[in-house]
Amino acid sequence: MMNARVVLLRLRGDSVRIRHSWAIAIVSSLLFLAQGCGEPLVIVEADYSVAREWNDVLLDAIRVDTPRPTVHSRNLFHLSVVMWDCWVAYDTETSAVPYWYFESHETDDVAGARHACISRAAFRLLKYRFANSIGAGSSIPSIDAKMLEMGYELIFVPTGADDESPQAVGYRIASSAISHGLSDGANEANDYEDPDYSPVNLGLIFKISGTGFGIVNPNRWSPLAFDFACLQNGIPLPGAQTQIFVGSNWNAVTPFALTREDDSVPYFDPGAPPMAVDFDPDLGFNGTITGPGDPEFKEQILSVVRYSSLLNPDDAPVINYSPAVRGNNSLMGLANYVFDGTGYGVNPVTGEDYEPNWMNQADYGRVLAEFWADGPDSETPPGHWNTLANYVSDHPDVVKRIRGTGPVVDDLEWDVKIYLAVNGALHDSAIAAWGAKAIYDYTRPIQGIRWLIEQGQSSTPGLVINPAPTENLPEPIPVDTYSEHGMLLEAGLSELITPASSAAGQRHHHLRDYQGEIALNVWPGEPGRADPPTCLDVDPEPDAEHPSYSGREWIRGVDWTTYQKRTFVTPPFAAYISGHSSFSRAAAEVLSRFTASPYFPGGFGEFVAPKDEFLLFEVGPTETVHLQWATYFDAADEAGISRLWGGIHIAADDFEGRLVGAQIGVAAFELAEKYWDGTL
Repeated sequence: MMNARVVLLRLRGDSVRIRHSWAIAIVSSLLFLAQGCGEPLVIVEADYSVAREWNDVLLDAIRVDTPRPTVHSRNLFHLSVVMWDCWVAYDTETSAVPYWYFESHETDDVAGARHACISRAAFRLLKYRFANSIGAGSSIPSIDAKMLEMGYELIFVPTGADDESPQAVGYRIASSAISHGLSDGANEANDYEDPDYSPVNLGLIFKISGTGFGIVNPNRWSPLAFDFACLQNGIPLPGAQTQIFVGSNWNAVTPFALTREDDSVPYFDPGAPPMAVDFDPDLGFNGTITGPGDPEFKEQILSVVRYSSLLNPDDAPVINYSPAVRGNNSLMGLANYVFDGTGYGVNPVTGEDYEPNWMNQADYGRVLAEFWADGPDSETPPGHWNTLANYVSDHPDVVKRIRGTGPVVDDLEWDVKIYLAVNGALHDSAIAAWGAKAIYDYTRPIQGIRWLIEQGQSSTPGLVINPAPTENLPEPIPVDTYSEHGMLLEAGLSELITPASSAAGQRHHHLRDYQGEIALNVWPGEPGRADPPTCLDVDPEPDAEHPSYSGREWIRGVDWTTYQKRTFVTPPFAAYISGHSSFSRAAAEVLSRFTASPYFPGGFGEFVAPKDEFLLFEVGPTETVHLQWATYFDAADEAGISRLWGGIHIAADDFEGRLVGAQIGVAAFELAEKYWDGTL
């Protein structure tokens, strides 16, 4: 018997990046049946529920809006709530209870009433939420088009408070959501701004070497400053831009299942991350560095540099990334920052061995970083996990028994329940993760790496370099390279530029004017980085002046950059804890409970990144890449580690985020059950 699989495909949009679609089964359903080569492609037309239709509309709107994970997890949750409340309004067979707004109606056409109620509620809520979005020129016509496609007029006003038509019920349910949204702590009326937050550090000007003169406390987040920046939908931001912390007020937002006794603290306090330095804020004018910080910080920063060094496909090893040998990590292992899984060997659903999945390590890392991306071309992590939930729901092997028991339910009941649970968990994850981000206000690797290197090296005390003269430095002076606050050295990765290493024909010769500094052997930035920046999604041609991918080079460490586009670089909020990791683990917990199995349908989930077509930051991958997972937890683990491949998190951000997400997912699912069962 063959292993059946559903393959997520990414389809290219146009060059101005209206959005690359995540397709789950044709733009409806593409099913590859049988694991292996040369099997037929079977196209299955899918009739989606009205809830699924409106979920897709919201995902499309997110893709052309400003990528704010906090805002969009809330949008997804609020849409899920209004659809759930519409479903409950016409429920006479179960004990389900609504979330915000209660009406109960009897009708001979329950399906039709629910369709009308959900459509009107979703339409009104989404039109309100996206009316002033940066992508409104695209999203509002799409929302209108969907409403007309559903068979309803765009303009509808109830005849009065006693209007019991399904559209009137949906209108009132949407009104309750809109009213709630104006008083839930998000500051929606002022575009979600936080008037109380100010960064400790000044803007880090990305295109200038180092960190500049604005770093007051190296432990704290610095906004990046650009002279040219883009949103994920390819729209250029006007003028010079300095990042504003997105979601710094989110600790005050009303949650789904989270509880706490003190509103001034995060719902989950993961404890302090490793510090770059010991810092006393009460000494001096703005505080004073008093010690070298935590050794773990330097080690974890060097680990990010190491990931950056692995992005060259020309000399990367070929590694087996099959579920047979990878995945199955324990939560206890993750709590100790260890991947202790050794794979599964046998697919527990089919009883067959998982096939090998050999691929170039650099291709794997580059695809991983972009597939799970938070920045350019993203529906943000909450939206991504909605696409994965839809992927599960679409799979032909899924028997729609909620929690694996009871009767088979119809698509609409399945969808409104899975959305309430998944998006309740994702909404809570945003609140918990961004609560920690605001409290700890923690640095990103772009700042941490450059700042450590500016200080010097911390591996060898007393090491002085006597630079050889160069044309630009005819009379160099000795350089004491040691600082207790400096970067760790590692041969072949993080090295001092010396007279010997920078001599003619040597690896650092092009850096000879910077003897005494630290060089890194890493991905140097996107191809064509010397050209004027652009927001257009145009891949370099193989015969262009610059290479199709950047590989790895020795660069000045103070010029290190993330594996991202230079018009984005790193997300506009603090690092600790990782939203990706929290979102992903929480969603995995919900999906495993909702389906009564941690395994993807058929014991196998896969995303295919076609050769030379998938990557946006450069051309690639060099061969078609298959990301494969046995369980939802394997996918969540991969989402977390992808942020280290991308250079935007250290291990502490990732692993602590996973632990918080695990608790959130369980709590959200258990509360959702009570709404389904009426056991509140």
